[in-house]
Amino acid sequence: MTGRGGMRMGALALLWGSVFLWIELALTGLSPVQITVIRCALGALTLLVLARVNGQRLPRRLWGHLAVAAFFCNALPFLLFAVGQQTVDSGVAGVLNATTPLFSLLIGFALRTDGPVTPVRVLGLVVGFAGVTLIFAPWQQQGLLSLGALALLGAAAGYAVAFAYMGRNLVGKGGPIAVSAAQLVAATGLSTALLPFDHTPATPNVTAVVAVVVLGVFGTGFTFVLNYRIIEDEGPTSAATVGYLLPVVSVALGALVLDEPLSPRTVVGMAVVLAGVALTRLAPARSAADKRPPERTGHYQLSVMSTERDGAGGRSTDHR
Repeated sequence: MTGRGGMRMGALALLWGSVFLWIELALTGLSPVQITVIRCALGALTLLVLARVNGQRLPRRLWGHLAVAAFFCNALPFLLFAVGQQTVDSGVAGVLNATTPLFSLLIGFALRTDGPVTPVRVLGLVVGFAGVTLIFAPWQQQGLLSLGALALLGAAAGYAVAFAYMGRNLVGKGGPIAVSAAQLVAATGLSTALLPFDHTPATPNVTAVVAVVVLGVFGTGFTFVLNYRIIEDEGPTSAATVGYLLPVVSVALGALVLDEPLSPRTVVGMAVVLAGVALTRLAPARSAADKRPPERTGHYQLSVMSTERDGAGGRSTDHR
């Protein structure tokens, strides 16, 4: 890996891993719905500008697929993360985001699209979800299991559904920046439709405003382009390794900036989750035909907040 590639990966890990910190700060003056709308709108605006600079045009016929992808990959998880972080610390939210590959593998097994069901990969699923259980400790009164925690797991599952759908219907269907910009435009429309039902008054303060702007422009907009450049220059494997750093960054920032408590159980649970995710990524040896490098145009960052970042280190063809 080049020195510039290493700097990009470090910057991407910091930007993505800090998303949960910015959500926490934005919640000091804005409701989850308001944060979601602003985040989608600023991310869309950022990518629209970057698409124009790169000479990419918005798609004309993909809006039905884009609406579905926008719901599961942007509007729904963005909202659920903000809802969940009202009661769950930002560091734990970052760890739970890392479960996306586990949900992706479950969907892949169900649809028979993610390779064979091997004992090692099944073990990875069991280990990963055991780590989640360890973090929540539902058997203890002081455990973290709550509706907020379930919302965070729902967000991770939403990403997994989105990645499967986008892999079938959007990958390679146009300029990646323009397609992602269009997806966030659709997500802005979907989330704006919730504003009439949001009765939480906005009490914006400087911290909340700065946080939501950074979240939208950098955590949702520029991260896509940065991740795409890493995929192009260093390859998808290098880009995928960033996913393993996200929980570490989120936990560290939560403890250092927000003074969030960091129990030994949470640390061990995080390590177990990441170990499980690593096991699920172990695929059997491929044939010579399968080992041919993919076409560059096939790399599409599915989640624009993020990945085919699949949360903690899956294939990097996406959005988060």
